[in-house]
Amino acid sequence: MRSVFFSTLSLTLLLAIGLVFFLRAASKDRTTVVDIQSPLPPLEVLDGISAWLDARGWKRDGGDADRQVLRFSGSVASSFPLTILLSVFGSVGSACLGLVLIQLYPPLSWWPLLLAIIGGPLAGFVYRRRSQRIEGLELRLLSTNQGKGSLLRLRAHRDELIAMELELAKTLQLASDGSLLSSPI
Repeated sequence: MRSVFFSTLSLTLLLAIGLVFFLRAASKDRTTVVDIQSPLPPLEVLDGISAWLDARGWKRDGGDADRQVLRFSGSVASSFPLTILLSVFGSVGSACLGLVLIQLYPPLSWWPLLLAIIGGPLAGFVYRRRSQRIEGLELRLLSTNQGKGSLLRLRAHRDELIAMELELAKTLQLASDGSLLSSPI
């Protein structure tokens, strides 16, 4: 009977390790570089992208005229529903660990159940702390030839680049290699 409890304990610890890796993945930096092109003149494309970024809350953060680079910065907030979900997972997992410890070591009485009070808020706190940060977006004009259109290199968070490609593809006639919209699986 004791071997059953130890195997349950090891599985519960594996679930805790899985939660830790999920927390790391949920707050991971996903900065990506993509080249986009448009048949429109560079000034029109840059104005359109700048207006779109301003509307989404990005702030101009300077640039480099020699390298033809514009920089923007924005604050990224954590997802409140994901914070709640991770807190619930942390509480349930910690309570499960506490129940296994009670079965293995009965003299501990009900004390291991206090892990649920610690594990849930700790998981939510860690996620919120790691996912709130200042993100940067960098636009670099690669081609200034007025006759051939525009070629830009964008460096930003992957989700922001996907939103830009989806929303501005028609109005600014933006095109990329399509790698952002394809699944990595």
